Amino acid sequence: VDSGGQAALLAPTEVLAQQHYRSITAMLGDLAASGLAGGLFAGDQEQTHVELLTGSMTKTQRKGPLSRIATGEAGIVVGTHALLQDQVMFDDLGLVVVDEQHRFGVEQRAALTDKAGTPPHLLVMTATPIPRTVAMTVFGDLEVSTLTELPAGRAEIQTNLVSLVEHPAWIARVWERVKEEVEKGHQVYVVAPRISGDESEQGESDQRDFDADGNEVKAAPAQLSAVDEVTEELTTGPLQGLSVAKLHGKLPAEEKERTMSAFAAGDIDVLIATTVIEVGVDVPNATTMVILDADRFGVSQLHQLRGRVGRGGLHGLCLLVSHAETGTPARTRLDAVAQTTDGFELSRVDLDQRREGDVLGASQSGRRSSLESLRVLRDEETILEAREAAEALLEADPELATAPLLAERVTEIEESASADYLEKS
Repeated sequence: VDSGGQAALLAPTEVLAQQHYRSITAMLGDLAASGLAGGLFAGDQEQTHVELLTGSMTKTQRKGPLSRIATGEAGIVVGTHALLQDQVMFDDLGLVVVDEQHRFGVEQRAALTDKAGTPPHLLVMTATPIPRTVAMTVFGDLEVSTLTELPAGRAEIQTNLVSLVEHPAWIARVWERVKEEVEKGHQVYVVAPRISGDESEQGESDQRDFDADGNEVKAAPAQLSAVDEVTEELTTGPLQGLSVAKLHGKLPAEEKERTMSAFAAGDIDVLIATTVIEVGVDVPNATTMVILDADRFGVSQLHQLRGRVGRGGLHGLCLLVSHAETGTPARTRLDAVAQTTDGFELSRVDLDQRREGDVLGASQSGRRSSLESLRVLRDEETILEAREAAEALLEADPELATAPLLAERVTEIEESASADYLEKS
């Protein structure tokens, strides 16, 4: 921004975008006062305007922000998917930051970087890299900075698997543990995969599991936990007397906001919710999370969900309740989440189970892989050696004059449709 360019920060939810907007504005202080009455450095070139653009803004509300973004008056732009729309035009977009990268598709991320005249600098952030990203980091298309320490004010999170196949009576102890935590003055999340009956949260689908040959492993049909039913069951049973509320995407916006504010204020002991709490929810007093039918969620979701606890310096506890049988992919996934809080380690489990996706295509997960005789985890050392050899060859012979067959193959790839994805993260 000091060099005259613009920076854009893309977030997956309005709650998170607003949070980023507030924190960036507060952090910059007077430097964010460009164009505002009372700015201390009127006319100072170091000032800029921080803009927020979200999907819920009306056409009238968007008019000013869109104009300031297009003219370059807004140096820092924070927004949701609304930033990807055609009518959003930048004057000189020099840096794109994507938060919670696993929540965006390849094409969505590219839609923002394509708004720059020349390829902008790109920073993608995530606690749980998706399989395709892991593959690309191994191949050398992305440089990696790993933050291994906990953020300030965070505490360790203990994760335990509660197997109801082997110990069906343990569910009673789960609710006892919840009551104990509330009695200490803390708060608890309970997460369920359904809203009511078989109704899922918008955009949600069950985690699909595959065997070593790529065949889908169907989970045994079961009545999955749903927010509405669980709320009624707990308030009339094991959690009777506690302040319990529910939260899911189908509730009116005002009710969702009211419930979340009450939980943040400590007026609600137990919040029973779907994955709407996965990102952007920060309640320091919440120390425990119970995830029902945990096998229905993927590694990334489980890791993100449990990140809602242990945020206030108090140790967190996450209980993964499941009927998954020993030896199944679902059980392997849950055991892995229980054993580590390292997002990169978990992404390797995810990669092993879901494969690398189409490395030269739009798919960023699933069974489809463009690698015919290569596996990212199995052949990691070979890939790294190949990358070093390629870098050395290009340094010595940029035109590949000494390797005409290789030059021919590279040209074929560059001229194919797959080449479009080489620059997309």
